[in-house]
Amino acid sequence: MKTLGKSLKVALPLAAAAAVCTVAVVGAMSSDNGSSHPHERAAESKVAAPPPARAAVGDPSNPATWRLPVEAYMPAPSARLTITNVRDDLMDACMSKAGFDNWTPAPDLPNIDGASFTDGRYGISDAEQVTQWGYHRDPALMRSYNDAMLDGAVDESGADDAQVRQCVQEADGSVTAVQTAPLVEQIDIEGYKTSLTDPAVKGVFAKWSACMKGKGYSYATPPDAQEDPKFTDPEKITPAEIATAKADLSCRNQYPVVKTWFDTEVKLQQAAIAKNQGALDDIQATNQAQAAKANSLAQAQ
Repeated sequence: MKTLGKSLKVALPLAAAAAVCTVAVVGAMSSDNGSSHPHERAAESKVAAPPPARAAVGDPSNPATWRLPVEAYMPAPSARLTITNVRDDLMDACMSKAGFDNWTPAPDLPNIDGASFTDGRYGISDAEQVTQWGYHRDPALMRSYNDAMLDGAVDESGADDAQVRQCVQEADGSVTAVQTAPLVEQIDIEGYKTSLTDPAVKGVFAKWSACMKGKGYSYATPPDAQEDPKFTDPEKITPAEIATAKADLSCRNQYPVVKTWFDTEVKLQQAAIAKNQGALDDIQATNQAQAAKANSLAQAQ
């Protein structure tokens, strides 16, 4: 399963950084994972009441254009980018004032998460990409991503962690780092996991499995094929992988695998949202207030 992210920054060398890279990384943080700050009440934030969350299907043949209800309670990609850039500028100013003029934030990471939150969430869907890379992502894109990670992993300014933390705290005082609220993450993750056990999904998976067996492959579910250890070497794309992925996609297209899966997740998310609507409205209002503040700071810079 994937998480939203277009132009992400390498994490700062605080406690959470080890989850991203084994070496200390200096930069501004923009992540879908992690704990959020306490939610403000909508009345206190003075943000207009948000509209109800809905699913959406743009191009029925392109899952990248589909939208899950839970996305309404995640920070928007445009807001993420604005907030990250504003925080970078604040950090630059703080570090320069402290005498570290050559300190620079980590570079933007190339987007490897697809065009949208649902792009790749249910596995392969693009015939051209499958023909070239099987279950892998574009190797050139992955190399660029890894190079950017390495580039951002080394801070040559000589600043110690205490100084960086101080500047992070100053940036936090103006606009906090982008993070998805734990409740939203919970709905996202639990909905995905539960969908795998739903009768409708299991039924279409069974049809897909029978189709694959007819082509000479033995997999119970689409994730089983994509996660086959034979295909997980990041540096190796084999003819066998490409052949398997082509068969997989053919069977996905023969039966409504992805649409059934998506529709099931929509229902599960809608039920979870209804149970937590008040808290989610607060989260959405807080996201909007944070984005508005970042936009104001960006215009003032």
